[in-house]
Amino acid sequence: MATQFSLRSMPAPTTNRDILTRDLEGELIDMNDKEFPKILEIIMRTIALTNKLNSGAHSPKKVRKIFSKIIGQKLDENTWIIPPFYVDFGRNIRVGKNFFMNQACTFMDRGGIVIGDDVFIAPKVCLTTINHDFNPYNRQATFCKPIVIKDRVWIGINVTICPGVTIGENSIIAAGSVVTKDVPPNVIVGGNPARVLKELDTNLHHKK
Repeated sequence: MATQFSLRSMPAPTTNRDILTRDLEGELIDMNDKEFPKILEIIMRTIALTNKLNSGAHSPKKVRKIFSKIIGQKLDENTWIIPPFYVDFGRNIRVGKNFFMNQACTFMDRGGIVIGDDVFIAPKVCLTTINHDFNPYNRQATFCKPIVIKDRVWIGINVTICPGVTIGENSIIAAGSVVTKDVPPNVIVGGNPARVLKELDTNLHHKK
């Protein structure tokens, strides 16, 4: 799980709401919580579906069907996903139109992963929305922050995106980057931690 953090990624105060709501909204969740079996049940179901997705050579249509069951959302017919794919929860992923994801990507989505239209993701990309409590005596507890990837983003091979990050429209994340803070639209970022390397030409027009 992620180790990069900032003050803004600290967990929200704990309330008495349903554990799935608390988890998604960034509250501290302890595995000893009496409601934790609700989370575990979804995790176990997702493990079974992911094993099915990654076993055998499925057609793109079959992959979309299994992936749709994992996330609980019907995928656009132009979506192309190349297994294997690894995910810890699945239910909190939302994907836009014309999505392409190459092989061996890992999504840890308990905090929510929202992907816009026309997004391209290269192999071995890791999107993680979950972190452990910073208190060394309470590391079994976790808290989440969402990742938002806006339209027409291209994420290069072996990139890690940490909890709480938003990537602006059209931007490119260079191979091997570790993204720890928000990325503005129309830029190329790279490095560890990632920083802006170049601005993209905003005068480019949509191809007709």
